[in-house]
Amino acid sequence: MEAWEKSLKNCITSPEELSGLFRLQGGAFSPVVERYPMRITPYYLGLIEEPGDPIWRQCVPDPAELDDLTQSPDPLDEERLSPVPGLIHRYPDRVVWIVSSACAVYCRFCMRKRGVGCASMAPAKVDDAIAYIAGDPRIRDVVLSGGDPLLLPDDRLAAILSALSRIPHVEIVRIGTRAPVTLPERITPGLTRLLKRSHPVYVNTHFNHPREITPQSAKACARLADAGVQLGNQTVLLKGVNDDPQTMLSLMRRLLAIRVRPYYIHQMDLVQGTAHFRTRVGQGISVMQALRGHTSGLAVPHYVIDLPGGKGKVDVLSGRPGSGGRTLLFTNYLGEEIEYPEPD
Repeated sequence: MEAWEKSLKNCITSPEELSGLFRLQGGAFSPVVERYPMRITPYYLGLIEEPGDPIWRQCVPDPAELDDLTQSPDPLDEERLSPVPGLIHRYPDRVVWIVSSACAVYCRFCMRKRGVGCASMAPAKVDDAIAYIAGDPRIRDVVLSGGDPLLLPDDRLAAILSALSRIPHVEIVRIGTRAPVTLPERITPGLTRLLKRSHPVYVNTHFNHPREITPQSAKACARLADAGVQLGNQTVLLKGVNDDPQTMLSLMRRLLAIRVRPYYIHQMDLVQGTAHFRTRVGQGISVMQALRGHTSGLAVPHYVIDLPGGKGKVDVLSGRPGSGGRTLLFTNYLGEEIEYPEPD
């Protein structure tokens, strides 16, 4: 058993374990964990300095998760856009393949909070996914997602990458993973050798706060970069975590220093159980203003909203006021006008 597999076996998964470590009452966590599972690696738990800090907020259950009853479990209509269970085909030339239903840490703001870590979410079957992708010559870009694809054993990941490499019209593979952030020991020499022989492979990871950039996570990213993997980062704008300009500026600068290119800052998706993380768009614009001109253009990501209903991503700055000042209007890539609600 490898070190990363041992770490997964030692994850904190119960309210009793968590409350014992921090001398808190576990009763408040229990109803939340019954609905939305908890999993925290020993490594990521060690980054918490005190209850309520930016690392804590990302991984520790909050009763507010159960108070959010107005938002949708699947606001991006992924299930409707799945021609094969576990394969999402939203844009003509690319698909998202759910290859894993588990993560090393179950983030409390997860866009697939409805299913990650739950029996209700199953990865797409390899034969079915490959058959669908092979049958549609428009598909040139495959995104492996989950859950976390890097929680698969090397041999299973190799089989998926090998099968994709035999489809002539698939040009690139992207992997979305938080393993360098939450389980850096997963980035082993064996994994990097596998990815190196599978190029072109792009990895988008998910740092949300400067304190997540540690010697361990920097080493994990260096191993990937040294293997020729193009590294990007997708940050979610989270209230109480990174919604102040200086925190985001520090994060973006430090990402470049470890050879990770900032790619997206995401406005929070309208996912049920996550409303307490949402900021107003104006706050995100203030964050972007603190980046532009104050640091290298390399450190300035796109600030985007993934529109409800599976209507695609749009640049936030392209929005215009909607009805009553409570919504924003966007025009998506299909020319459709979509309304986006601001939080109260």
